[in-house]
Amino acid sequence: MNPIRIHAGLGVTALCLAMTTAIAAESAPIAVPAEISAQTLEILKRSISFRTFPGQDQVPEYAAYLSGILQSGGFAAEDITITPFEETATLVARYRGTNPDAKPIVLGGHMDVVPALKAHWQRDPFTAVVENGFVFGRGAADNKFGVSTLVGTLLWLKAEGFRPSRDILLALTGDEETLQATTAILSEQLKNSEMYLNSDAGGANLGDDGKPIVYGMQAAEKTYVDFEVSFTSAGGHSSRPGPDNAIYSLARAIDRIAAYRFPTQTSELTLAYFRAAGALTPGEDGAVMRRYAENPADPDAIAYLASKPEYVGQLGTTCVATMLQAGHARNALPQNAMVNVNCRVFPGVKIDSVKETLVRVIEDPTAQVTIAGKPPVPSDASPLRDDVMKALRKAIDLRAPKLPIVPSMSAGATDSLYFRNLGVPSYGVGGIFMHPKDNFAHGLNERVPLATFDGALLQWHSLLTDLAR
Repeated sequence: MNPIRIHAGLGVTALCLAMTTAIAAESAPIAVPAEISAQTLEILKRSISFRTFPGQDQVPEYAAYLSGILQSGGFAAEDITITPFEETATLVARYRGTNPDAKPIVLGGHMDVVPALKAHWQRDPFTAVVENGFVFGRGAADNKFGVSTLVGTLLWLKAEGFRPSRDILLALTGDEETLQATTAILSEQLKNSEMYLNSDAGGANLGDDGKPIVYGMQAAEKTYVDFEVSFTSAGGHSSRPGPDNAIYSLARAIDRIAAYRFPTQTSELTLAYFRAAGALTPGEDGAVMRRYAENPADPDAIAYLASKPEYVGQLGTTCVATMLQAGHARNALPQNAMVNVNCRVFPGVKIDSVKETLVRVIEDPTAQVTIAGKPPVPSDASPLRDDVMKALRKAIDLRAPKLPIVPSMSAGATDSLYFRNLGVPSYGVGGIFMHPKDNFAHGLNERVPLATFDGALLQWHSLLTDLAR
């Protein structure tokens, strides 16, 4: 508490009033300034207008727009770096700390989005529309809301004159939805950071009554890898079929892959997830999750959870066929056939062992199994640090007191993957509170609730003022 100076002649009543006022000022709940709230909404609306998907060359323009906003809010031009990379770019903005020896905190987000066709949407996907309590537009949730609220929070901290002890680095990538080449570059540049706080993961689900049910914090991700399983044949005229047919060989391989389930695996994080989520989930789902958390070898619990798409990704490695390609003419025997098998690999499992398992399951020496696309990036789970968990607990309490916080492992992939791979503790602590039925990220009519803006700003403000002191 700030000291109260007692001046000569100040009466007891006046003194008590001064003390009461000072205590109330310190204990009063923080509120988002109206101008910051309004500016953040405008930043998101303007952000949606940038067509930041491949082939549009608009990520650099979007980065320049964000740079201008940050400079108008007090950031020096020399503290903002936009680095072009092919058709995209990265942006790093430095909020200077007072201790040059302290490792920085990195705030993560991505500027790119997946494509959207206007003809498929009810509204123009690249014109923000505020309607029925939502902001509609491509990227509204993934991830331009995160980017906008991070920028809004930094403007708020600048306006307050906040002086962190360590640097805060806003680090925005330009191709998270595709190759993540810019993520690899930034993570290497910032690998000596204290931690990475990702706006593109984490958040709370709302119930049918509009009240939050649980907040999920991302502390791990599965490794993404695509395998191509292919067969070749001599081909020939379709009127002369023989036993050697690449499509038939492929079909048998697909059936075997579909029937196989990788061994169940657990970690401290997944058991904590099932324990906490089970306590909050009604009915049979919740009961089975609790049973599994107590006994991960329970075969009935495993079979039940594996049958549920929302839970199967937490049980271990998964591989599934996603694309097919075969033949070259309707009236010719196929010369080749290929299936893409997309695998999400449990942390700690080697990619080579997954490939070996696929080869064994397919059980056909003529099958060729190769890694497709970019090399996979493995990463172990981040530790559940006390300082992070306490700061997050305090921040969430500002929005929803005592809301359960459940650490979780993402079955998908975000930029956190690359930072974890280099040993930077990474946490998905995004600010969206939304009902699952309103989550249309990557889909038609993507939206984000207006009601979640101020809460997200409060959350980030609290996290940064605690963790960057």
